[in-house]
Amino acid sequence: MQLAQINIAKLIAPIDSPLIKEFYDFLTPVNQLAESSKGFIWRLTDESGNAALFLDSPFEDDPLMIVNMSVWQSPADLSDFTFNTVHKYFLQSRKKWMSADVKVRLAMWWIEDGHIPTIKEGREKLRLIAEKGATEAAFDFTFLKKRDTE
Repeated sequence: MQLAQINIAKLIAPIDSPLIKEFYDFLTPVNQLAESSKGFIWRLTDESGNAALFLDSPFEDDPLMIVNMSVWQSPADLSDFTFNTVHKYFLQSRKKWMSADVKVRLAMWWIEDGHIPTIKEGREKLRLIAEKGATEAAFDFTFLKKRDTE
């Protein structure tokens, strides 16, 4: 089994706004870092190579919503990239560019090796967490840590 993840955010301004410039300028380098990281398998991209730049947002018909989806070998590999690389700065600084309106930002779930998840699947996993909380069907890092310590 492999680990799929989706994370979403609502920008405080359009992606080409000066308010989003720092975030936008680092999209490509951070995505390249992810792709070269241990355990990385796949990520959602558009024609420009960035999923965040979909002109027609796949979420709620809101052009300020951005999406990131990827597949990893393990939670440890995803965690290492997320919290032990420059990505951590952008995660910790997200309030500079992202609205607090989004309640559930991340969902992870297990998939069969070789399966490429769809945005529809990701939306369903986010919905599951919003409605039922984290479960084995859709979870986050906190759920995994709690499960692993029980």
